[in-house]
Amino acid sequence: MSTAVAVVLFVGVLAYAVLGGADFGAGFWDLVAGGAARGERPRALVDHSIGPVWEANHVWLVFCFVVLWTGFPTVFASITLTLFVPLSLAAFGIVLRGSSFAFRKAVLRTRDRRNFGAAFAASSVLVPYCMGAVVGAIVSGRVPPGGEAGDPWHSWVNPTSVLGGVLAVTVVAYLAAVYLTWDARRLGDATLVEYFRRRAIASAVAAGVVAFVGIFVLRSDSRYLFDELTSRALPLVVISTLCGAGSLVLLVRQANRGARVLAIGAVASVILAWGVAQWDYMLPTTVTVSQAAAPSGTLEAILIVFGIAVVTILPALGLLFTLDQRSLLPGEGATGAV
Repeated sequence: MSTAVAVVLFVGVLAYAVLGGADFGAGFWDLVAGGAARGERPRALVDHSIGPVWEANHVWLVFCFVVLWTGFPTVFASITLTLFVPLSLAAFGIVLRGSSFAFRKAVLRTRDRRNFGAAFAASSVLVPYCMGAVVGAIVSGRVPPGGEAGDPWHSWVNPTSVLGGVLAVTVVAYLAAVYLTWDARRLGDATLVEYFRRRAIASAVAAGVVAFVGIFVLRSDSRYLFDELTSRALPLVVISTLCGAGSLVLLVRQANRGARVLAIGAVASVILAWGVAQWDYMLPTTVTVSQAAAPSGTLEAILIVFGIAVVTILPALGLLFTLDQRSLLPGEGATGAV
């Protein structure tokens, strides 16, 4: 039963990375779009693309924390006590990002719009970096077992955490650029299609370079993860590499639909590779899934609630995304987008 709950938790992590990650990546492109005049149309597309779905995407983060807290409480305690600094920064960034995204469309003065826009964009980089740094701390064995607190600084300021943070930022930027290329095409704006296509290509190359450098970082700083990624998780690493390369080729050839599918595959595969490499440890080499699990009654309750959510909530989310992609939500459409 503990295995089933761990799988449920990882499904949430995967969904948040693919869906919520793209929202943060869109904020990155908002940050680097340029001045008010130059960046007006790209920022309008960012607002249009993430506006209907960004709150729904971040439900997955709440889901992950609730499952981790209830299903594996001692691991939750160890992670939050050790990594309270990056987790607090991420929480602050999420609140700042959401409020700034809402307020910048409501204020009238240009100065206020710029301030809120800057806060939205900067926090869109801060949050994925902190999340990646947290993952780096966990996989490198810097979070102690037993609900104890580890080093509050070196646990997330280390080579693997820096790698995780930088890789997270580049990957979400790549994913968002691919999504935005597709949305620009859906809305019939050829100029923005080319604008984001070029940025998708550049961010794909950047993510590939960071991942390549990461091989050497993991080999020296996180030997357990490196060994597992190059053995039992290697097929998923190869699949991710092939999907990323295929997406890049399709972007160059302007086949945007296929590029989007392969981009999702590349990101999902590398996250699955991490899960396979770390299995069956919740905290590598110290705490296994079964050792960290809550009592069976709690695990049963989690699985029952998850089953209810699959039947009731997932169809609603599916409907939301379908309406969004077909431009059937209020205020959507090519004429009002950019």
